[in-house]
Amino acid sequence: MNFEGLDPSSLAEYASPLHPALEPVLDPHLPATLLQNVELDPDGVALDGMPVPESVHIMEGVYSELHTAVSEVGVPVSVAHFDLHEEMLWVGNHGGHATSFFGPTLERYSSFQVHSSDDVRHIQSLENGVLFLTKTNLKYMSRGGLIIFDYLMDESEDMHSLLLTDPSTLLVGGLQNHVIEIDLNTVQETQKYTVEVPGVTIMRQSNRFFFCGHTSGKVSVRDLRTFAVEHELDAYSGSLSDFDVHGNLLAACGFSSRRAGLACDRFLKVYDLRVMRAITPLQVHVDPAFLRFVPTYTSRLAIVSQTGQGQFCEPTGLANPADIFHVTTVGQLLMTFDVSGTKQALAFGDSEGCVHLWADSPEATFNAFSRETDFALPCIVDSLPHLDWGQDLVPLSLIPVPLTSETLLSDWPAANSVPAPRRAPPVDPEILRTMKKVGFIGYAPNPRTKLRNQIPYRLKEMDNEFDSFSQVPESPIGREEEPHLYMVAKKYRKVTIKYSKLGLEDFDFKHYNKTLFAGLEPHIPNAYCNCMIQVLYFLEPVRCLVQNHLCQKEFCLGCELGFLFHMLDLSRGDPCQGSNFLRAFRTIPEASALGLILADSDEATGKVNLGRLIQSWNRFILTQLHQETQEQEGPQAYRGAGGSSFASAGESVIGQLFSCEMENCSMCRCGKETVRVSSTLLFTLSYPDSTEKPIKDYEFVQILKRSICLEQSTQAWCENCEKYQPTVQTRNIRCLPDVLVINCEVNSSKEADFWKVQAEFAFQKALMKRGGLEVPKGKDLVLSDWKELGSAEPGQPYPSMEELKNVWIPHAIRMRLTKNKELDVCNWSESDEPSVSDDPDSVHVYDLMATVVHILDSRTGGSLVGHIKVGETYHQRKEGVTHQQWYLFNDFLIEPVDKWEAVQFDMSWKVPAVLYYARRNLNAKYNLAIKNPIEASVLLAEASLARKQRKCHATFIPLMLSEMPQAGDLVGLDAEFVTLNEEEAELRSDGTKSTIKPSQMSVARITCVRGQGPNEGVPFIDDYISTQEQVVDYLTQYSGIKPGDLDAKISSKHLTTLKSTYLKLRFLIDVGVKFVGHGLQKDFRVINLMVPKDQVIDTVYLFHIPRKRMISLRFLAWYFLDLKIQAETHDSIEDARTALQLYRKYLALSQGGAEPDDVRKVLKGLYEKGRKMDWKVPEPDGPGSPKHAAVYPPVLAL
Repeated sequence: MNFEGLDPSSLAEYASPLHPALEPVLDPHLPATLLQNVELDPDGVALDGMPVPESVHIMEGVYSELHTAVSEVGVPVSVAHFDLHEEMLWVGNHGGHATSFFGPTLERYSSFQVHSSDDVRHIQSLENGVLFLTKTNLKYMSRGGLIIFDYLMDESEDMHSLLLTDPSTLLVGGLQNHVIEIDLNTVQETQKYTVEVPGVTIMRQSNRFFFCGHTSGKVSVRDLRTFAVEHELDAYSGSLSDFDVHGNLLAACGFSSRRAGLACDRFLKVYDLRVMRAITPLQVHVDPAFLRFVPTYTSRLAIVSQTGQGQFCEPTGLANPADIFHVTTVGQLLMTFDVSGTKQALAFGDSEGCVHLWADSPEATFNAFSRETDFALPCIVDSLPHLDWGQDLVPLSLIPVPLTSETLLSDWPAANSVPAPRRAPPVDPEILRTMKKVGFIGYAPNPRTKLRNQIPYRLKEMDNEFDSFSQVPESPIGREEEPHLYMVAKKYRKVTIKYSKLGLEDFDFKHYNKTLFAGLEPHIPNAYCNCMIQVLYFLEPVRCLVQNHLCQKEFCLGCELGFLFHMLDLSRGDPCQGSNFLRAFRTIPEASALGLILADSDEATGKVNLGRLIQSWNRFILTQLHQETQEQEGPQAYRGAGGSSFASAGESVIGQLFSCEMENCSMCRCGKETVRVSSTLLFTLSYPDSTEKPIKDYEFVQILKRSICLEQSTQAWCENCEKYQPTVQTRNIRCLPDVLVINCEVNSSKEADFWKVQAEFAFQKALMKRGGLEVPKGKDLVLSDWKELGSAEPGQPYPSMEELKNVWIPHAIRMRLTKNKELDVCNWSESDEPSVSDDPDSVHVYDLMATVVHILDSRTGGSLVGHIKVGETYHQRKEGVTHQQWYLFNDFLIEPVDKWEAVQFDMSWKVPAVLYYARRNLNAKYNLAIKNPIEASVLLAEASLARKQRKCHATFIPLMLSEMPQAGDLVGLDAEFVTLNEEEAELRSDGTKSTIKPSQMSVARITCVRGQGPNEGVPFIDDYISTQEQVVDYLTQYSGIKPGDLDAKISSKHLTTLKSTYLKLRFLIDVGVKFVGHGLQKDFRVINLMVPKDQVIDTVYLFHIPRKRMISLRFLAWYFLDLKIQAETHDSIEDARTALQLYRKYLALSQGGAEPDDVRKVLKGLYEKGRKMDWKVPEPDGPGSPKHAAVYPPVLAL
């Protein structure tokens, strides 16, 4: 609102309450009757509403004063707003305070401070809270006063108005020459629109335009999409006071320029928005300061002056003096005016902090369909829970017993009572059957029929059934087989990691993986996709594509997948973890919308259908990678064999690999045919109608062709008939993809039965072929016929037919597009090559490359595993041999398997989910060179994300071009972490603790210091990592990280993204520097980096005797360097420097002519000293404490 036309003398009487620092003073002119029902707290704030006396009678249909309430006595009301979702009226004042009143009786609901000093200028209610706008601040708070977000703007801004364009987008304008667009989901500025005429103080919206009211008296009409000016209305020569829009009319009031200054203009300017022209001005009988359309029966206007007079009039008629009304204000001036959504209530705020509610009925509502408002629950003291005395396990402690010194009636003497302990329940017969006795102690496997360490008491015979809780078993391999039959084979069962005091250091991963390929750890949230990540990794073109890809997006799945594949390349059998990839995956809105992000409990309990989930994930990741690599031009590594560009403009390599152009034809019964061309990255199997009994014999290639060239009848809109008609929709393929991806869509028992029957058909046919019988063709046979045919005596015995059971899909298929673009699919032999006369563009031979299966296991909730045919290039890199082999990938368990096992699907526990067929000799089509996209420029200076960082001293000096590290250079490294999820552990019956799930850590600070040169010991990286995830523990005592250090709005540190710092460390690794630090193994694990062992110098192992305890950095620094570090909290710069000095000390000990025995004597002395000191560093004043000598000065005031 613009107050330029106010008389300065009239403002002098209430100018002092505008400053919240002053004591609020009651105006002596306030009528005593107004304050008789108002209770004031010591600060002078009204605590209750002020109802109008009961004698007030409201005539139906005529607006009259209903209630008056005090927001804050003496502080002028700056804005009033009717809540759009609940029956509430919101009031903000010049002291930055907000108050809400409930219902037409104005019962106080909530009251809280929005800003310490600035006035509240605009209020906008949303579904989950309320937006408050002050001069330089946008605050989103719940209706109870809790802050949801606080968005700070530049100090030079002077904001006045906001406009909600849709539920998640907001426009904010003020006296500057631009309007800001803010996304409420991400709380970030998404657009800044330049305004030709500065000073946007009022914004409105219709279904056609945005309207901006300027302080210069103009109203600009703007486009809804581009915010470009469509028209300008010169309303007033002085200044604009208010305007409103309804239908095709715009009405405005304001001030005109006079010789003596600005004068309130009694003519309302009315514009017809259809022709953008002014119609006859409307003369009113009051000085208009506020106006609103009140469209009940007609489009009438409500005009209000600052002195309290108001008038209703029609915008296209004459103002009638009989329609004038008067608001009895407490203060001298009205400061704000608003109309409810139902037009049944009007609200006025005055200069003494009072708000007046006018209504046309005593039961007026603010909204047509308001939701129920949540009120604070009353304290229920005397209501006690109902106790069922028939239950034996009801704890009697639920009944509160008063303290008494007298003997209770239930306290019977010992002579009249006999202790009767509960009888122990009988031992499980399975335990007794499998028990082995050693002396008088019996040992038996846990049948897992009851909760761990708990025995439920069942005293009634009817309660003999137990709760079959599916306890997640420990790692299955290496444990004795359960005595009863277990359907799922050991290697397919869900593998879990046993955690000890040392974490993962003593867990034997080699027991599960004797190959040099890297597995993936399963304990991270949403790690169900590990098997699909492995499938993509073993597709050579995809592996090269993502490792060549690098973009500027903070959360790019293509970049993160490239980083993960680089780790899998470097690993020599050690498992990796996809924590950074899955962290980026959780931030993708499409993944959340598709339901791909699971809660921690869902994976373990088996509540989700993992088979359906991994098929959705498969479709999502291909689409996402296609989009992300499409945004960037194809890198130079991807060139065709002939030198022509392989990735054309607007098309990604993912599209070249997986995409298939489809022709969709819709034929109406009237003969109207519609053809539409689209592309797909994968195909979903479509099965025959399940109603046919018995199920007929189908080959897999028949079902595949049926699924690709799909034909179905649906109801669709026909433009020719102009109504919905039965339409036959057919789909034909135009070209063949290089990689054929198939989602099996086995989501119910019908599809599973179909696979099972077809596998039996295939088995009977295999029996007949082995027996020398001819398989009948062209005849529909049911399964019983096949079994009769297959019962003949075999002519040639076959060594093992077990491997042919449950096999339906072929290892190779041949697809051919005829000249008429008809598809022909047939089985093919792995050893046969296509005919030389075949056109390579229209005939493809595909070899099965991977199968992803869903393991049904009621004990563990199920899991996903993959069979992958690992190609020659991978064996050559890892093992130096050239051959192909099928492997089972079950998280970190990797085991070679037979090729038949990859296609055997026992539908009772092993259900197919995803199939990958790769074109034969696929790699020959691509140039698979990998060019590292990470350049030295990542180490140069960069801007901080923190807004306040520029005001503080820097803690590091970035590397100059002359200082770029070389292979073998030393770099001191230290990292600090925060906790995202607490550790989950259980206490065993013997008192020991077992870790079920480790705490989830996130890197918060990474420091690298120079290891040589004139600036040795000076940091060149000291990055604080911004995180968008909830931090449950900052571990300040151990990390030095404080709340707020990772928040870009208030942090004073050099704040960066994890990806930015990750690239710096990756560059250092690729260059070949040697990292020196203490406990680097954990640091690299949390950062999610794989560093070759010859590039790591860990002081925790340099000063360590085998089978002895590890020694802390603090004790080593005190013992060898006479330094006392980590006095209060850890500092990563100090720790990295200290590790460098310890390494120099170790070199001096080992290379200064000393024999290995001499070094061992030094280490023995270290351990003896540690035992005497209990491994604690003495205090500075204590005996034997070394002098503290700072070797490197801190980097300040750079």
